[in-house]
Amino acid sequence: MAETAPATVYLVGAGPGDPELLTLRAARLIGAAEVIVHDGLVSAEILALAPADAELVSVAKQRSRHSVPQDGINALIVKLALAGRSVVRLKGGDPFIFGRGGEEMEACRAAGVPVEIVPGISAAIGSAAQAQLPLTHRDAASAVSFVAGQCKGLTDQDWSGLAGAGRTLIIYMGVATAADIADKLIADGVSPGIPVAVLENGTRADMRTLRTLLADLGDMVARENVKSPALIVVGDVAAYALAQDVLLPYRDLIPSESGKRVE
Repeated sequence: MAETAPATVYLVGAGPGDPELLTLRAARLIGAAEVIVHDGLVSAEILALAPADAELVSVAKQRSRHSVPQDGINALIVKLALAGRSVVRLKGGDPFIFGRGGEEMEACRAAGVPVEIVPGISAAIGSAAQAQLPLTHRDAASAVSFVAGQCKGLTDQDWSGLAGAGRTLIIYMGVATAADIADKLIADGVSPGIPVAVLENGTRADMRTLRTLLADLGDMVARENVKSPALIVVGDVAAYALAQDVLLPYRDLIPSESGKRVE
């Protein structure tokens, strides 16, 4: 009896939540899927595009609590593919931007499983567009950096030069450590008066955009009860966002590094 040839694993970016932001290829793969292994941030509207007989496997992750550890996810998708079952590994945002797609790709390669990457609109790109916040702007920023804010040993991270005049810093998974992030950036020389935007539930019906100053970031996140998923955008471009302002009383006393005031 001939061995079953491994099926392909498709690492698919589901975008930030709105199903209309799926790529055509992602929508086609979901609509024809045999097995979908999906993250918790993938919306119900996107999962509803799967065939009625598709097997849906949730491997949702939450802070400090993973339903399936990453090694287990790697093993699962490889096992399914080796059994000849085509797998759509469906991830929020883009697989290669804090989506651990690189690790899953390596696991497939090591097992001799064909793998294809289908990019998605990242949370930062989608959320910023919804908030009308340009991540680059000729008058405000010509560089963009992406960092993870939930890292252990936050103070040991080298973020020097990532935020300030002419630069945009986007922090994923930073809600729980927002106060520490603000303290770190200020200690590293970033102006406490630089504009900051927090983008909560990006591109979804309940999306919320808040603006403040870096000095008040931690207090604002606590006051406004900001919940994940949310992004923190640090830089003068944050002043362009259509947002609910939650600013400090002394906002006019703390200009940003470039002198641009929050409108």
